Amino acid sequence: MDTGFALSEIDTTTPHPARMYDALLGGKDNYAADRQAVRQLLEAAPEARYSARANRAFLQRAVRFLSAEAGIRQFIDIGTGIPSAGNVHEVAAPGTRVAYVDNDPIVHVHANALLTGSGTTSIVLADLREPEAILAHPKVRALIDFTQPIALLLVAILHFITDTEDPARILAVLRDALPAGSYLALSHATADFRPAAANDAAAVYDQATSPVTLRTHGQVVALFDGWDLIKPGLVQVPLWRPDGRRPRPKELERAWVYGGVARKSP
Repeated sequence: MDTGFALSEIDTTTPHPARMYDALLGGKDNYAADRQAVRQLLEAAPEARYSARANRAFLQRAVRFLSAEAGIRQFIDIGTGIPSAGNVHEVAAPGTRVAYVDNDPIVHVHANALLTGSGTTSIVLADLREPEAILAHPKVRALIDFTQPIALLLVAILHFITDTEDPARILAVLRDALPAGSYLALSHATADFRPAAANDAAAVYDQATSPVTLRTHGQVVALFDGWDLIKPGLVQVPLWRPDGRRPRPKELERAWVYGGVARKSP
């Protein structure tokens, strides 16, 4: 397997958001440092586990919509995280092309093992902070047709981009590279509901490879500049086209993540 790096380069002593997310979801592809950070996170905000699961469910509903209703047959999933059940290529229509992107080498290793033998998926080791490098990557260019509509997935990743790293610029670069008729699915953590606890939880990430920047509803809406949000707009993730019954108020109190899907018009 060509990983493109030495396995000794993987830092198992510093928590990484992708591995912490895996631990929150009950996965096993994480290390002691990640699990310790998650314990601290849950002490500060027990809601974090529910938020993570609700975010994962949002991703799957958004992919089903984009595939079945919008007819999208190619996805770029940036910040994909450790592979787990219900990955994009498993939820989308058969034959859909998916370029997975993450900056954690361990994600790259696991995804490479999972995707072996699949001609419609690839995994790219790259960082959202360098969108031009993602767009120019040979694996992305070989798999994705930039003359046809693309679904860009930025699920629970932009809160790891600080204001000084200019998320608006990153999104503009990605948006301008995609043709009309493309879609953006985005979710983002917030402190709108229990600010003190949310900020205590965010502080846990200060010891990880990427700190967290929590943003308000209005700040997250602004990230959709140049896109047209589709119904129901930017909402708490359990409220985005839920399967079955509407989430109860007690469930929404634990969902500290906004999510939305938008279309790029001509």
